[in-house]
Amino acid sequence: MKTTRHSEYKKLESVYIKPAINAFISDVHLENQWQKLNYLSRPDFEKALAEYSLFQKYLLDNNIKVEHFPFNQNVQIDSIYCRDASIATDFGMIICNMGKGGRINEPQSQLEVYKENNIPILGIIEAPGTLEGGDVAWLDDKTLAVGHTYRTNLEGINQLKLLLEPKGIEVVIAELPHYKGKNDVFHLMSILSPVDKDLAVVYSPLMPVKFRNDLLRRGFELIEVPDEEFESMGCNVLAVAPRKCIMVKGNPKTQKLLEQAGCEVTLYKGEDISIKGGGGPTCLTRPLDRSS
Repeated sequence: MKTTRHSEYKKLESVYIKPAINAFISDVHLENQWQKLNYLSRPDFEKALAEYSLFQKYLLDNNIKVEHFPFNQNVQIDSIYCRDASIATDFGMIICNMGKGGRINEPQSQLEVYKENNIPILGIIEAPGTLEGGDVAWLDDKTLAVGHTYRTNLEGINQLKLLLEPKGIEVVIAELPHYKGKNDVFHLMSILSPVDKDLAVVYSPLMPVKFRNDLLRRGFELIEVPDEEFESMGCNVLAVAPRKCIMVKGNPKTQKLLEQAGCEVTLYKGEDISIKGGGGPTCLTRPLDRSS
């Protein structure tokens, strides 16, 4: 079977995750860290474990090979949102440099795991460049979109281009707005989730006009998340296959729009692993291989 890492929607074959037990560790860890990491409120440890167990079961039930990032004493509870510390490409992993200070050790922790498992490394984003995986999304197998945000700066984007453009990859920049400022969780994938080659879930009020027009030019139909479902992560949708996706429970209007577009939608209760920390299903996963 031929696979690719240049997709957000093809059949997911393998994925890395950081189980809640390995990231949250205990109620003591949560109590010590949730406020300084800008969580909405403190996650409940036991509820988080239960939610995560069901989230992982959904992946396993879809015959996805699931690998775990282990406990690492050098990282904090945000490491549960494991997409952000690296980017998967067919040429090897790109190790990020986090724009959020409390997450600065996460890329190194993932690099160690990749090396232990003989996963090739294409490059490492170095300071003063910053780049987070939540700010990148594959539009097709030759086009990677990247958000210019408070977490991903122009130097990081330039380093990303130097790694990928010589290999024939177009890097498209989306200039994102200030929104709630430097301390908020606001990535490109906060407003964009491709779920098929020609279908994407978006929140247009925060989307750059140039980038939105580019999506339309590329043939994407846009599912518009209503205002009242943006903060509850209606736009954060993980495709495990074309038009087969998972999203946080509590976004019925977006769910209905997805289903009307022919999508199969599975919901998970994510109050303690997603809502409180601002990280939906795309954030909880570091997809590797998808069927090409």
